[in-house]
Amino acid sequence: MPKHGLRGGVGAGRSCAVMKIAILGSGRGSNAEAVLCAQREGRLGGAAVVSLFCDVPGARILELGGRFGVPAFQPPTGEFRTRFSPDVEKCWVRAIRDTGADFLVLAGFMRVIKAPLLEAFAGRIVNLHPSLLPAFPGLDAIGQAWRYGVKVSGCTVHHVNATVDGGDIIDQAVVWRDDADSLESFAGKIHAAEHRLLPSVLARLGASQG
Repeated sequence: MPKHGLRGGVGAGRSCAVMKIAILGSGRGSNAEAVLCAQREGRLGGAAVVSLFCDVPGARILELGGRFGVPAFQPPTGEFRTRFSPDVEKCWVRAIRDTGADFLVLAGFMRVIKAPLLEAFAGRIVNLHPSLLPAFPGLDAIGQAWRYGVKVSGCTVHHVNATVDGGDIIDQAVVWRDDADSLESFAGKIHAAEHRLLPSVLARLGASQG
């Protein structure tokens, strides 16, 4: 199962951390990278990333394991593209728990999680979404906001529950759309805000656990 079966490294040396994080992603892992950089620089406080999980073979997020000394895994995903079967999701629960993680961060994870993960990590799952929720939930949130013509958008970190993008909001960052923006530059500003917001929220959550 391990894609990068590394031992030691940044995560393993933080056994006293209050909040041990597994990051789940499906793509480039730019937000995971921002969190891992914050960890390397000592900006996560009482939180530590102990593992990375990905549901897409060859996704760039898996490469971050070797770069940052954090084990990265690609467990089986089953037959569905946007969710897991209950049995497969239970396998993910076991794999995540085996890394010592007790807190999940969904950062570009493109599957809807269901009861096995929600129950195993009840109250300890957060998601990063690229809009100011409750506006523009679901897929292509930046594109939705762009096409609607909003002048203000941003990103949100929220608790995860059974409603897609419907959990309680923890914090948000505002991004203004300028007249000179293209969709690409607008998206770039939102992604930059995500990279600042998520590590900050995790540091605060880690401190609050202590």
